[in-house]
Formats: sequence, C-alpha cells, structure tokens
Amino acid sequence: MTHEEERELRELLARLQQEHRDLDAAIVALAESPGSDVIQVQRLKKRKLVLRDRIRAVEDQLTPDIIA
Repeated sequence: MTHEEERELRELLARLQQEHRDLDAAIVALAESPGSDVIQVQRLKKRKLVLRDRIRAVEDQLTPDIIA
C-alpha cells in the first residue's frame, strides 16, 4: 500500500467514525424526545451498524497482516 492510499484510507476512516458518532448522538436525542419515531430510531441504529462494519473493514485494510 502506498502512502497516498494509506492517507486516503485514514481520511475515510475518520469520516466514517465521525458519522458513527453523529448517528449515536442523533439516536440518543431522538429516543429521548417525547413522541419519538421508533421506526426512525431503528433505521438510524441499522445505519450505525452498517457504518461499524465499514469502519472495521477499513481498519483491517490499515492493519498489516502478521505472518506467524
């Protein structure tokens, strides 16, 4: 992996992590509001899980394989 590719992956990782944090805050705020939309909360939680999987995939790409 080139330095440029690694930099791009790290930038993508930072954006995904920020979006994950933003979704977490939105879920908490929506769940605590009176008359909150349960379906909307579920959709946000599903989106958050998808982001978590993407974050892990990018982290795996950035972590070098260790040959035992």
